[in-house]
Amino acid sequence: METSIEAAQFKVRGEAVDVHESNYIVGANLRVRPARGRHTGLPLPRHDKIPRMKKWQFWLGLVISLVFVVWVVRGLDWASFWVAVKSAEYWWLIPGVAVYLVGLWARAWRWHYLLRPIKAISTNKMFPIVCIGYMGNNIYPARAGEVLRAVILKRREGVPVSASLATVIVERIFDGVVMLAFVFLNLPELARINSDSDSGFVGDIQSLTVWGAAAFLGALGIFLLAAMFPQVTARVGTWFVLHLTPKRLHEKIIGIMNKFLDGLASLRSPANVLMVFVTSVVIWLFETGKYWFVMHAFDFSVSFFALMLMNGIVNLATTIPSAPGYVGTFDKPGIAVLEAYGVGTAVATGYTLVLHIALWLAPTILGAYFMAREGIQWSDKIRDELGENGNES
Repeated sequence: METSIEAAQFKVRGEAVDVHESNYIVGANLRVRPARGRHTGLPLPRHDKIPRMKKWQFWLGLVISLVFVVWVVRGLDWASFWVAVKSAEYWWLIPGVAVYLVGLWARAWRWHYLLRPIKAISTNKMFPIVCIGYMGNNIYPARAGEVLRAVILKRREGVPVSASLATVIVERIFDGVVMLAFVFLNLPELARINSDSDSGFVGDIQSLTVWGAAAFLGALGIFLLAAMFPQVTARVGTWFVLHLTPKRLHEKIIGIMNKFLDGLASLRSPANVLMVFVTSVVIWLFETGKYWFVMHAFDFSVSFFALMLMNGIVNLATTIPSAPGYVGTFDKPGIAVLEAYGVGTAVATGYTLVLHIALWLAPTILGAYFMAREGIQWSDKIRDELGENGNES
């Protein structure tokens, strides 16, 4: 869940913008250029595919993914694996993908709901942008798709990048809470697994879940307090900015902070918080539905609750830095959970691999289609529009 706002990386030329203005400004004709020696980490033209500032993240993720892949293939019975893959009934992927796309539409509705206090944007307009963002997550490191969709939303609707990024982070926090709820719901089953299985990987899940719950619930509490008491939060934030950052950056950082707080406006109502949570549960139940349909393509059967547990664990594991597409960090935890339920290693590996590919392909293909339909190209200077991170527009 690594989403960052890289402040003070741009110099703005053109129209003057008051960074203290907390409402977005539509139609500001700004041209921005990266400050000397700095890069954004967003999709760049083809001659510079890995931004310099993100190369260390790329290589770290690649190494971690390689370790997980080696962990997956070590001792794998390849003959049995190929039998499982070749004998699968792949038509089950059709309803699985359909259910997943319904969940993706629900994600677009949730983002529309979170953005309502800033600007009312229909779900029909949000859905293509969400697909483009998920495509970016799948093919670029460090979840760059989250920033990409914020930039495209600014381009299309004039919503400030920092405000939309605030809603994206809120989404991720709620997703984490729901994933942990899925795991906690199956803690009694986990206790049985720990006693009946010799899978060392699963053995520590309970304690890790407790720590994860503390982290996500703590983050949610901080965001809720910031949303309910924006003026107090702004005063506290301003104090830290004035005392801990260089004077030349004060105006820029305070402007970003104000926009970010605008993005939390939807959390000021308990009814809104409940709605976002319920929608998040529905989204992840739809995704678990895809796990369930794909399972029927293979020669094994576990309960829907077991797949909820698998869904929660693998998605929490994908918060670990990895190569684009969560290679390895998705697969090994999923295989380990299925093994703990008595599924053979070869079948569990085949199922998890096919599931991972299906989860990767659907939003990636859709995202590429919507980029082409809306005339967005990788060669576009999308990174220029990140000038909002330094000076809101």
